[in-house]
Amino acid sequence: MRIMRSIIFSPFYKVLMADFFMADQLTSQIPLLRHVEFAACYFMAGSFRANPYEMCTNSQQYKHLAYVISFLPYYWRAMQCLRRYIEEHDINQLANAGKYVSAMVAAAVRFKYNVTPTPFWMWMVLISSSGATVYQLYWDFVKDWGFFTPKSKNLWLRDDLILKNKFTYYISMMLNLVLRLAWTESVMKIRVSKNETRLLDFSLASLEIIRRGHWNFYRYLRLV
Repeated sequence: MRIMRSIIFSPFYKVLMADFFMADQLTSQIPLLRHVEFAACYFMAGSFRANPYEMCTNSQQYKHLAYVISFLPYYWRAMQCLRRYIEEHDINQLANAGKYVSAMVAAAVRFKYNVTPTPFWMWMVLISSSGATVYQLYWDFVKDWGFFTPKSKNLWLRDDLILKNKFTYYISMMLNLVLRLAWTESVMKIRVSKNETRLLDFSLASLEIIRRGHWNFYRYLRLV
């Protein structure tokens, strides 16, 4: 609870390792947070037995609040980076904040595209989301995982490897790349039924948890 308090009220608290580590986990829990908000809307808006499932999903207020919730983890993380930059004067923290701001911009553009699905906004989604993805991939591989070390004896990796099988690192890099591109589903307009849509959302959310698990593992190796 102390950690969550520090995250929610960023940047007014000093940022400890547990704080920014937990905030990073929240950026991968956005689908869960949106479903928690949906559950609160559905079960608190009267008798859920008598109300259809679409009561909340078709509500404009629900949709807007759901996307505000989507921005919060990125906002909290950006504020933590800003606090650390002010205290530590480390330009990398400011650059890291930019990564989360780019994710917020990309999410906002995708929200606009869902409301106004025009070719212009589709191109804006491709541009903003592609830029944010490249930014995130660079930070994952180079800054957080410590890969792509110049003149390393291990191609695209670093000199000090804990795992004996290098192939495992390459698999994780490719998996991280593919799962970072999950946003493309929002512009592909896949025609599926309601149940299949929910299954697709569940699958993408589950894959993001797997991606975050890989990130946690290599981030920890980077720390030690």
